[in-house]
Amino acid sequence: MLSFLIWFPIFAAIIIFLIPGKRGSYFYCFFALSVSLITFVYSLVVAGKFDVSLPAIQLRESFVWLKWLGLTYDLGIDGLSLPLVILNSFLTSIAIYVSKRETERPRFYYALILLLMGSVNGAFLAQNLLLFFLFYEIEIVPLYFLIAVWGGSRRGYAATKFLLYTALSGILILISFLGLVWFSGESTFAFEALKSHSLPVKTQILLLIPLLIGLFIKIPIFPFHTWLPDAHVEASTPISVLLAGVLLKLGTYALLRFGVGLFLQGWVAIAPYLAYIAANSALYGAMCAISQKDMKKVVAFSSIAHMAYVLLAAAATTRLSLQASILQMVSHGLISALLFILVGIVYETTGSRDVDYLRGLLNPQKGLPITGSLMILGVMASAGIPGMIGFISEFLVFRGSFPIFPIPTLLCMVGTGLTAVYFLLMVNKVFFGRLTPELANLPPVSWLDEAPAIIIASLIVLFGLQPHFVTGWSDNEAVILFYGSQETVSTVIPGVSQNSM
Repeated sequence: MLSFLIWFPIFAAIIIFLIPGKRGSYFYCFFALSVSLITFVYSLVVAGKFDVSLPAIQLRESFVWLKWLGLTYDLGIDGLSLPLVILNSFLTSIAIYVSKRETERPRFYYALILLLMGSVNGAFLAQNLLLFFLFYEIEIVPLYFLIAVWGGSRRGYAATKFLLYTALSGILILISFLGLVWFSGESTFAFEALKSHSLPVKTQILLLIPLLIGLFIKIPIFPFHTWLPDAHVEASTPISVLLAGVLLKLGTYALLRFGVGLFLQGWVAIAPYLAYIAANSALYGAMCAISQKDMKKVVAFSSIAHMAYVLLAAAATTRLSLQASILQMVSHGLISALLFILVGIVYETTGSRDVDYLRGLLNPQKGLPITGSLMILGVMASAGIPGMIGFISEFLVFRGSFPIFPIPTLLCMVGTGLTAVYFLLMVNKVFFGRLTPELANLPPVSWLDEAPAIIIASLIVLFGLQPHFVTGWSDNEAVILFYGSQETVSTVIPGVSQNSM
């Protein structure tokens, strides 16, 4: 069942190139949208087959690929990967829908998006470290071209910077994986086989350092973040949706799967440092967002701040914080996608993203009232207003982390307060006040263009009111997958009781 989630969109991407004749952009858009929607519906079918009461990798698919290399085609899904696979399929459908209908070179464009979708699903489902690395590297290629070909005026610079940073990230991750296999004496990269080995703490820390730096680049965590604002500013709206909503989650997913799952004792030993790194990144991202004049850069720097909360929760390593980290990934994916879509609508309508230029767009007659209202909802969700998914995800992160790391948690809470500051500054300048004469004759925005934002906003409220729809996949025994047994948790983390978990 799981192979379909990977190879159906990849084979569809190949078919796009094999379709004879020259066809219009609408045809390729409809074809790609159909493929992504089928994959999304199928991911929901997989969710229906998933048994949340079983603390094990489910729906396994495995066969030996290159035995001499230790590479097996081993797929599986659990409460960590399932929500992210669904999120990937959903946001890919949204990204295809919001793409320009008259996209240049549409055959190439939509094929790359489908290839990106399949490779990301492969990374989330891989149960072999080398297989994960292969899918992790494959997704770099389509995203590079999607920025370099369809990006803004500085797209070449942004795409090259993304490529170099992400390639370095992959090299560091591979070094950690190779070192783990060498120290463990295994002849395979299978996750379960390597997880069973208990290496000395110093060895685990040694292997964790390159892994963490590689993943900090991908997430991104300060000071390895500099590629992200450039990539977002130059990328088109659909690619920003995928970049923030899905691709950053590869870093946090691997942080939990491999950082916590394979090096637990070493992770616990350096966890205090990781908590302070998370707090530093959260405050840095928030402070940078306050000083930005480009709406897209404000949202980009907010991603740096909010992704740091996942690192904080992972550092705390309590049962509640780990569940919260999964919810925070889904929360950030939906909220950032909503904000980037709305910023894209503002830019397409006004021709500007300059906070100092735009005024009064909430005007009900001549402005963008629906877009403005949805933006206010997205800003409230990001700032952690109760009733939306942003509140419950951040509350659980702080609740699960505070007993272990009170000071870093309080610093991250300050970062949440700053979220309200920079987003309210942006919304107040752009949407309130008197509509300037230059913006008095804005073209109307079709409800079809705003429909994806309305759908995402509805999910943000729905999951905020009923977060169990997300946390239910990783509830109870599913989180213990990171440790192997509940007894292990209380053994390796002194001071963490069963109740706190």
